[in-house]
Amino acid sequence: MLDRLQPRHGSRRPTKRVGRGPGSGLHKTSGRGMKGQGHRSSGRETPLQFEGGQMPLVQRIPKRGFHNRNREVYQIVNLKSLSGFEAGATVDRDSLVAKGLVRARGPKVKILGEGDPPAKLVVKVDGISAGARTKIEASGGSIEIIS
Repeated sequence: MLDRLQPRHGSRRPTKRVGRGPGSGLHKTSGRGMKGQGHRSSGRETPLQFEGGQMPLVQRIPKRGFHNRNREVYQIVNLKSLSGFEAGATVDRDSLVAKGLVRARGPKVKILGEGDPPAKLVVKVDGISAGARTKIEASGGSIEIIS
């Protein structure tokens, strides 16, 4: 039974034998037409944003502002998000990942000062704002910057 299986009639086409002359059914130009960019051997290797020699859209639209290529990117955690930690707990990247507050393979972690922290947290992160620092230290906690 399995030795008699065949594809459904009309579902498979023979492969194009490009550049093999009139006998291939594609004649002398091999299905590429007469003239133009696509006629050449490297004509179809244009980038996706190429617009046929016209000034590309990315270059036509106005540019605004300054984009710093060397900027530091942080995952932000506010103090109010740390309410799930008990007093005396250590808040580091691993504990924040376990609570689902930051991504494991994301950029650095920074604590911002919105909300109130639980008492006596030991915070070990990549960055902290001045407001968050004063609130944590006022509640009896300690801060360690790792980098």
